[in-house]
Amino acid sequence: MPRRRSPSPSSSTAPRNRTPQPVRVRRRTFGDFVKAFLAFVALAVLLVGVPVALAMTAGWPFPETFEPMEWLKQDISVSTFLSILTFVVWLAWAQFTACVLVEMKAALSGVGVPGRVPGAGPSQLLARQLVAALLLVGATAASFTPSLAQLGQTFDDTQRPTVAAAQQTPGLFAQQQEQAAGAAAAVAEQAGHSEAAPAAAKKQGDTKFYRIQPPEGRHHDSLWEIAERHLGDGRRYKEIFELNKDRVQPDGSRLSEASLIRPGWIMEMPGDARGGDLVEMPDDAPEVSPEVRQQISDYARTGDGASGGGDQAQGGDQAQGSGNEDSGGGAAHVDLPQQRPAPAPDTGHADLRRPAPDQVATPAQDSSSFGLPEALLTAPLLAAGLLGALGHRRRQALWQSAFAGIGGRRGMEPPTPTGDALDVQDALLVGADPEGVRLLDRSLRGLAASLAAESRPLPTVYAAWMSNGDLHLQLAQPSGKPPSPWQLGQDQTFWMLARADAETYEDADTAAPYPGLVSLGTMDDSRLLLNLESVPGIVSLSGREEDRAAVFASVAAELATNGWSDRMTITLVGFGEDLTALAPSRLRHLDGIEALIETMEAETRQRRGALGAAGHDSVLTGRTGPAQHTRWAPHLVLLAAEPSPEDAMTLAELAADASRLGIGYLVGTGSGDLPGAAWEMEITGEGRLLAPLLGLELDAQLLPAAQRRAVVELFTDTDPERSPDGPGTTPPFLVDISEQGRPAVYARLVGPYEIIGLETPDGERSALLHEALALLLLHREGVHPRVLSSALWPRGVTDDVRGALLDRLRDWLGTDPDGTPRLRTDDTGRLTLAKSVVSDLDVLRSLYHEATQGKGVDSRAVRGRLLTDALVLVRGPLLADRPEDRYRWLTHEIVDAQLPLLVADTGLALAEFHMEKNRAEKAIEALNAALRTAPADERLWHELLRATHALDDPERLTALASDLVARSGSRGLPPRTEALLDELLPTWRDAVAAAG
Repeated sequence: MPRRRSPSPSSSTAPRNRTPQPVRVRRRTFGDFVKAFLAFVALAVLLVGVPVALAMTAGWPFPETFEPMEWLKQDISVSTFLSILTFVVWLAWAQFTACVLVEMKAALSGVGVPGRVPGAGPSQLLARQLVAALLLVGATAASFTPSLAQLGQTFDDTQRPTVAAAQQTPGLFAQQQEQAAGAAAAVAEQAGHSEAAPAAAKKQGDTKFYRIQPPEGRHHDSLWEIAERHLGDGRRYKEIFELNKDRVQPDGSRLSEASLIRPGWIMEMPGDARGGDLVEMPDDAPEVSPEVRQQISDYARTGDGASGGGDQAQGGDQAQGSGNEDSGGGAAHVDLPQQRPAPAPDTGHADLRRPAPDQVATPAQDSSSFGLPEALLTAPLLAAGLLGALGHRRRQALWQSAFAGIGGRRGMEPPTPTGDALDVQDALLVGADPEGVRLLDRSLRGLAASLAAESRPLPTVYAAWMSNGDLHLQLAQPSGKPPSPWQLGQDQTFWMLARADAETYEDADTAAPYPGLVSLGTMDDSRLLLNLESVPGIVSLSGREEDRAAVFASVAAELATNGWSDRMTITLVGFGEDLTALAPSRLRHLDGIEALIETMEAETRQRRGALGAAGHDSVLTGRTGPAQHTRWAPHLVLLAAEPSPEDAMTLAELAADASRLGIGYLVGTGSGDLPGAAWEMEITGEGRLLAPLLGLELDAQLLPAAQRRAVVELFTDTDPERSPDGPGTTPPFLVDISEQGRPAVYARLVGPYEIIGLETPDGERSALLHEALALLLLHREGVHPRVLSSALWPRGVTDDVRGALLDRLRDWLGTDPDGTPRLRTDDTGRLTLAKSVVSDLDVLRSLYHEATQGKGVDSRAVRGRLLTDALVLVRGPLLADRPEDRYRWLTHEIVDAQLPLLVADTGLALAEFHMEKNRAEKAIEALNAALRTAPADERLWHELLRATHALDDPERLTALASDLVARSGSRGLPPRTEALLDELLPTWRDAVAAAG
């Protein structure tokens, strides 16, 4: 039967109320009671009657004596056959009994989808149907009759746990439990109205109190649920928090985090709160016990003035008690870690979580921020992953173009993005926090290595928080003292690593322990990464389709490109076929749910078998140990298309054991009702990600459709084998290489940095001005002001500081003779340099272009002169003398790969020019000059071998072969080099060995 829903009294963005509304409750019919009675009789017959009948007729299955050898010597008779058959029947009865116990435990405890009994497919299905039919009526009776566990409590006390349990139980019996909760809520509402009638005449500001009790089947409640039950809107939890913040509770601790409350605490409620378990001031609440009345009276006297010391009181108290309460066997709960003061901005370190650019740099309303999508500016880990993967892809395209001759050397100058793609690239450059990604990856791998060294298992991690430079891991349950330098956090379920300690970690040779961590958003200046792999079931995401798609795309893109999800497999269903271009080795797309179910059933069986064969209880214990095999690689399924109820139940059964197998499921739903969902989230139209039962309300991390298309365009444009319809090779910035084209400002970047034509600026800003000019010279297409400031100040900078630097840069560069400034702003708002400001890299590109595609094509003499002039410009690697703590933005560039290829091409062209006239020595000289900048280019070594062979000097060729062998080290010579040596010098192996 479909679940009933009524409109929420709050705004449209409020989370859906998972409790069925007590408007109308379906009453059980006579047929329901008949079904329940028949189910009871069937269970009694199968569980009691079968063993009694077997014991009376065939006897017990165990023999009186244990003599295996005598059994083997006996003849097989009818009696022996009947004994074997009796034993099989006993085994079937035992298996069915186990199925009934498993189903009863799952139904009564609300753990969701029950576990599977090995080999009991039809038997467990029969047990499930019988138990469901029996509890269908039992749940209704339970809603009116307190259970044994609730005897001694008032009637009102039994209602709230029942409703809360129905809210958080998504398993096979969620429908029956929600119906029971609906009936209980209806009675509770009537009782509440009768008790609230006198209070309705009072003024709105009357003081009311609520004493927290843990919901049935769980170890914690949340302010969101309290506000939803008693104020009608979960969003009003902040009102309760503000009324009670830092006030001393009966156990001596204080409320300082809205997501962390304990049973026994007392909450002052807003005056319009309603419900049977609320009390007025102590004198007007005679039904409350004297002890509780005294606690409320003492609490009321603390008023609003109690403050201070909250953090200290809570920290010590939580370390003792809160961990056990919040980490028990109930539903998972994600808490926000305690905040500590942010580090001073002049510490010299970048935060583990890079500050959002709009917090420390340019405000959103600043005109200089136009065109940059905020979704990527505020996603530092996602941006860093995309930027790193994009740089790697562009380098691959360069190498493919150079060494395989693909696409007519298209990759030498990759296409310059335009439009949305250019805006997205700038946003990635501004928002990326590669240092944060590096530290997070090293910290997690270092933790795994430390635990393995101590022979301790990895703890199950629900979430990771990045807050004020520190990393907090929230564990599923207390796991003892963490290895140094990790420390216990605010309670036993938090492990914390300070930023300074994280920097001590180096690369560890171990698999990533928690590859399923993915950024979901921010809360109170803390960034949350949820471990989707650890969820004991399905995670559902409700909301509008376009909003869900933005969350799905963000999750897929980050997991496909980040540094802590090695060997991750992400399966996309119902969306994102274009996203596979980001990481073809990690992302795969399936057409529909049927293909998904078939694939995951096979993989689930395979992983269970692999775990059993290896002797591990979960992939978590085997991932970082000696096994370290690809079978422990994590797998996340992102299903954007809402499944049918039958498919949802199949997925729920597959996901029941998924956390043990290293598989996660994130499934979209338009209605919010997904059978078998263990964790439920909702994305609102305002970009808020809500998970009330997890205690979360985040500013969601999104990748909207427009930005997703632009990101995909950046990746697809790097492919050198793209069709001719795609963007072609971007022509280099060409300068006038004649005597008349002498520039006003000339910067030498290839080798030591040197500027000709400008006075060296005085003061501490000189280094910044030089770095800014180098960035502009390497990007003749223009640089967004926010990209420039992000490169110079990775931790962010204010507008006035950036503006002052740009003013100094304009004054330093000066103006052309016609009065136009040499630093300009184009129509898109990006900073560009005048053509009178030139670098040696610009000249090198222009000389090579003119020699191979210009005047040098028709004139051999001109070609030789141009190539010689180009090679003379090469004085070493790019910006060879740059300080170690500056120019870090070069890690995002591909110019460090372009320059060696350009120099190698120049050296090869000049060597070919000399070999045409049999000038082998000149060719060798040109090749050696190129090798000083491109020592790893195999093409240069091959031509050097050929030119040396042309000298007809075996000793010199043998010396060159020995040098190559020494350079190759343990890796050995490449196959093509060996083949060339075999052709030029067949005895080279013996000669090299003889030479030592």
